[in-house]
Amino acid sequence: MKGLSAGPVGAVPGERGTVFRVWAPAAGSMAVKLISGRPRALAMKKDGEGYWEVLAPGIGQGALYKYVIDGERERPDPASAFQPQGVHGPSEVLDHSAFKWEDRGWKGVPPEKMIIYELHAGTFTAGGGFAGVRERLGYLKELGINAVELMPVAQFPGGRNWGYDGAYPYAAQASYGGPGELKELVNACHKAGLAVILDVVYNHLGPEGNYLGCYGPYFTDRYRTPWGKAINYDGRDSGPVRDFFIGNALYWFRDFHIDALRLDAVHGIFDLGAKHFLAELAEKAAGFSRDSGTPHYLIAESDLNDARVVQPREDGGYGMDAQWSDDFHHSLHTTLTREATGYYEDFYGFSSLAKAFSGGFVYDWAWSAHRRRMHGSPSGQVYPGKFVVCSQNHDQVGNRLLGERLSSLAGARRLKLAAGAVLLSPYIPMLFMGEEYGETNPFLYFVSHGDENLIKAVREGRKNEFAAFGWKAEPPDPQSEEVFHKSRLDWKKAQRGRHAEMFSFYKKLIALRKSEASLGVVDREDMVVRAAEDSKTLSVFRRRGRGATVTVFNFSGKACSRALPPGKWQQIFCSEAPGAGISRAGTPVLAPESFKVFRRSVS
Repeated sequence: MKGLSAGPVGAVPGERGTVFRVWAPAAGSMAVKLISGRPRALAMKKDGEGYWEVLAPGIGQGALYKYVIDGERERPDPASAFQPQGVHGPSEVLDHSAFKWEDRGWKGVPPEKMIIYELHAGTFTAGGGFAGVRERLGYLKELGINAVELMPVAQFPGGRNWGYDGAYPYAAQASYGGPGELKELVNACHKAGLAVILDVVYNHLGPEGNYLGCYGPYFTDRYRTPWGKAINYDGRDSGPVRDFFIGNALYWFRDFHIDALRLDAVHGIFDLGAKHFLAELAEKAAGFSRDSGTPHYLIAESDLNDARVVQPREDGGYGMDAQWSDDFHHSLHTTLTREATGYYEDFYGFSSLAKAFSGGFVYDWAWSAHRRRMHGSPSGQVYPGKFVVCSQNHDQVGNRLLGERLSSLAGARRLKLAAGAVLLSPYIPMLFMGEEYGETNPFLYFVSHGDENLIKAVREGRKNEFAAFGWKAEPPDPQSEEVFHKSRLDWKKAQRGRHAEMFSFYKKLIALRKSEASLGVVDREDMVVRAAEDSKTLSVFRRRGRGATVTVFNFSGKACSRALPPGKWQQIFCSEAPGAGISRAGTPVLAPESFKVFRRSVS
């Protein structure tokens, strides 16, 4: 766990023992209290930058400890690598060099080649945890995805949580199996040819077990986030704070061999300095990739619709490798469900979807009725491989009152349309666990806090969020263990009836995208999107080298035809039974709510 300007932080075991190092600039004294073996406290020495350090001879992996601040307050290590007894318990020394990696030669998957599968480790299988995910890697390989995205795993309170209440950014969740099982999972993924993306939260820490403020000015009152105080990225003494979180990103790359990080809600990272935190993070990540010889990537979640997030640093951007596209999801969702409340009021179904297909952002400095202001920046020149798109994700499902998946809101034809729109889009496709077989179990919001006042606040907060959508019923209790169990996947479904048929459909679509080079990400000048509002049809032409494809979608409830570009075309996929192909006039006939894919014949 290395900071950048100040050297190692946390507990770093070596031949002579373990070096403990922590930043606490205002503390009058610091000591490390060793709990394992012969309990004792060792006084720490302070340097000129506010870092305290001590060598504990003979102390190695497995030793439990806490820090003692000013002789009074005992607190876990803010850079703890393992919290086996939860967020309030002692930290445990971890020797990362002890793990035997078997992924030598692994070079990852570049973002534009990724087919991402987002999952929650606690509800992905009945047993939960990293070992449960590992048991299902064969299934994911059969499906055809090549990148597994884990929702946050930083230590959170209790045993069940979405992960965004993490209090220890360096510690893999104990109830999932801890750091050892996470490494086993990453190792197995790489051996199976799967990249691993880890969701990290650098915009806030969870309220329970968050002791960072006891050590130094990690937070600021200058800004507010929906989750409380903002992290201090640009105020006085912000240098070590930036180092702490940038060091965390490099920690996941170096010690856990994580391929990419998904950065949660970067619009909640406030920095008015000349070099934004994200730009510095991208710079350090690129340097680490260069030095290690293995590429690593940063994928942002951003509500800003600001092209600077993914523009190169040399052009004044932040240099993120990709970002989630909420506009694509919202446009597709409103097209398929006709919902128009909450933030969906900004999206107008098919016309918004056509714009998302052709240009990325729908709101590109356009008036947003939901926000009551102008929003976004133009993105038509942004490489399509910079956008991650989906029809479902943890937020869009779990932040509904009843956690309904799209399978509960749309029929089979529309589910297939959603799959085609995402997997045959010119962007990076992402699936949410279970969507590939039409899972009907909900994915609800759940926590397991120990503070009754906090539990009450979470319950009230959820009710207030749902009011904007006009949902007035009593929401499921996030603290209930039953809510957590209801959110687990039912793997028996994937093998039966319509669910098995949907799995086969997804599998074929993914294989099609992989087999046809022009169905993946291409440059803007190699793609043409055409939409007809009256018929609700849309065509996406793409070319790569001598190959070319055109995908035609019919989002209407009526059969219709759609002209293809000049040339000889062969139908290679149809979401419905093959039926009619191309008429004599060279125009395909599309069934209601369906799509077809054509390959250009080369003489």
